[in-house]
Amino acid sequence: MKKLSETWFAEGYIDFELKKYTLLAYLQEVNKYFDQNKLYPQLADVVFHYNNLVAFRENKRYLQEHFPKKLTGIQMQKLQLLYEQMIEDSELMQELEDIIQYAADSLKSTLQTGAGIYEFVEDKINISPVGLIPLDTQEGYFFLSTTDTKSTLIYHYRLSIFEKHDEKFRSMRTSFLEEWRRGIAFTYEHMKSELIKSRVELPNPAVYCIEAGLKFPVDETLLPVAKRCLVKFISTKAE
Repeated sequence: MKKLSETWFAEGYIDFELKKYTLLAYLQEVNKYFDQNKLYPQLADVVFHYNNLVAFRENKRYLQEHFPKKLTGIQMQKLQLLYEQMIEDSELMQELEDIIQYAADSLKSTLQTGAGIYEFVEDKINISPVGLIPLDTQEGYFFLSTTDTKSTLIYHYRLSIFEKHDEKFRSMRTSFLEEWRRGIAFTYEHMKSELIKSRVELPNPAVYCIEAGLKFPVDETLLPVAKRCLVKFISTKAE
């Protein structure tokens, strides 16, 4: 999918109709994925561009630092003068304001569509521990499947904490291990036992079962949503 640059709305020729066409072409592609219930990386990309526009519009200093600088045919020492002239061009700035307002509204609408799909998927996900859960839940495994199939995807996970804007967030790294098939003689509990036998580096792992009530694209939707749900589940239990 063709991506928008970070400051696509203020690059090149500042023209409302041109930027509108660029944005609509991008959103049309995004919605094609949403129509197939494929959320990522499209949803994260839309969130980024929406937040970027809001920051650009509300922060004058950000605007001054990121406004495009015309380099063609001028000496570097004259760059600052030209830059200031562009900022002071009220007609140009009004065109930019119109572009930003339209783009923010359009992106917000698409963002709401994606968020609606996310919430629908999240509502269909059920998480439960497999056996006893140890005190340390920062690393372990989870089983990912849908209720209409016996196929079970096995993942290793590791939780970490990072700081952003003086706030702490949890993130989860995962790696796919293998695919097993559930059965009467091979339950989630049996799978956990097999993992412990074959992967001695985690003798007492936290293991969770994540089941979805409907079938969704795994890499683009089910796995990303499941990971966020599991982070929330583990964090809630730890409190």
